[in-house]
Amino acid sequence: MSAEPTPAEPVSVVVIGASGDLARKKIVPALFALYSQGFLPDSFRLFGFARSSFSHDQFRAALAQHLTCRYVPESDCAQKTRMFLERCFYCSGAYDSKDAFLDLFQLMQNQEPGSETNRMFYLATPPSVFTDAARALGNTGFVQCDAERPWSRLVVEKPFGRDRDSSDRLACELARVFSEEQTYRIDHYLGKEAVQNLMALRFANQVFEPVWNRNFIERVHIDWREDIGIEGRSGYYDRYGILRDVVQNHLLQVLALIAMDRPDGPGARLARQAKLDMLRRIPPPTLDAVRLGQYAAGSFQGRAHPGYRDEEGVPADSRTPTYAAVSLSLDHDRWRGVPFLITAGKALNRRATEVRIRFRPVSGALFDSKGDLPPNELILRIQPDEAIHLKVVNKQPGLTMKLVETNLDLKYHVAFADQIPDAYERLLLDVIQGEKSLFIHADALAVAWDIFTPVLHEIERQGIDPFPYPFGADTPEAGQGLGVRV
Repeated sequence: MSAEPTPAEPVSVVVIGASGDLARKKIVPALFALYSQGFLPDSFRLFGFARSSFSHDQFRAALAQHLTCRYVPESDCAQKTRMFLERCFYCSGAYDSKDAFLDLFQLMQNQEPGSETNRMFYLATPPSVFTDAARALGNTGFVQCDAERPWSRLVVEKPFGRDRDSSDRLACELARVFSEEQTYRIDHYLGKEAVQNLMALRFANQVFEPVWNRNFIERVHIDWREDIGIEGRSGYYDRYGILRDVVQNHLLQVLALIAMDRPDGPGARLARQAKLDMLRRIPPPTLDAVRLGQYAAGSFQGRAHPGYRDEEGVPADSRTPTYAAVSLSLDHDRWRGVPFLITAGKALNRRATEVRIRFRPVSGALFDSKGDLPPNELILRIQPDEAIHLKVVNKQPGLTMKLVETNLDLKYHVAFADQIPDAYERLLLDVIQGEKSLFIHADALAVAWDIFTPVLHEIERQGIDPFPYPFGADTPEAGQGLGVRV
């Protein structure tokens, strides 16, 4: 994270949906981390709004449970926490109530240092209330539409619709209040340190660009897995499923960073254009290129776990996939013929997100007449324990020419002594500073939905049942038809 001083301009953050887990466990702790490091001005204020009835003190007590002093000496922790919480306020009301938002507006006017305060509005609510909340904000005069100072900016959490049509409708409704320039569609994966490093790894190291193409790379595999089920989120999850929840957004954005051509220059706009150009080269996958699974009951880590259809709130005949394997191709000379395999699943055997770039085998048999030398592989671990591994073949010490596969490792926590910032810390600071390179532009969102909408509709039209796999599986059988190996 940059150590540049933060401008002293007043900033207020308004979290709509402030009583939920996202606000309490992610957004507010990230803001506290920024405050602790001096990235927020002393005039900073946080205003929470939700339907739950809290006093200011009750709200502060709920927030305090999730604040940690990662960047503060232990001796200063209590004081820094108290100073932050003193800047936190709460207002309750319905998300579509103009009167409730007028109450919030009055609270802000009473607590903000002046009329020139910049405002960030964060929609940490279910998507069903996005438009109601945005309209209420617009109707109460919160939003500065034209002036650059003070600014008004909107942060929206995924999902951005369920398909292209619903995404377009949502974008249209939000645009009635906030311009595209004011809108920050947040994808926390783009704030992860290992994902941000993809551009540096590719374009700041001469060794990679000459071999970053179909002549040397055999395939690319992006793998996302969790070792938990839906954790009480049936109301959300059963409506969206793994393709919409993870593949269409997080992992497709990672793919774009891996595959895109070198931007024409520095800056957010040119990087965004390079990603968009590559996304436009991805044809929609056919049904044959998609495999779906759904976790069933199983024993994992010494205890029994229910299947997806046994989870509270999930219909007994639900066809919602919790695992997906998708093979994508790129209509681009650099990548023609190289499969990009995306796999994602819940209730698997471990928590990990990795990009595995497998290079083509060495031609000829200089060292191995059998021709079975393992190919080189570059592994980028995004979470947990961020790392870069390069699998290479070396001679094993001894009197014979015995070749073995070895790892060249870079572990972030070993190589870098500084704290690795949480993704939300990076992204919220970018919103305050007006930096949009790590956020999803409307054009990229539309293209991403164009890639997946046809196959999503076909899956629903045919009523395809996902393949069952036991809770804690390694590689579900559902993906084996696409050659999944992890």
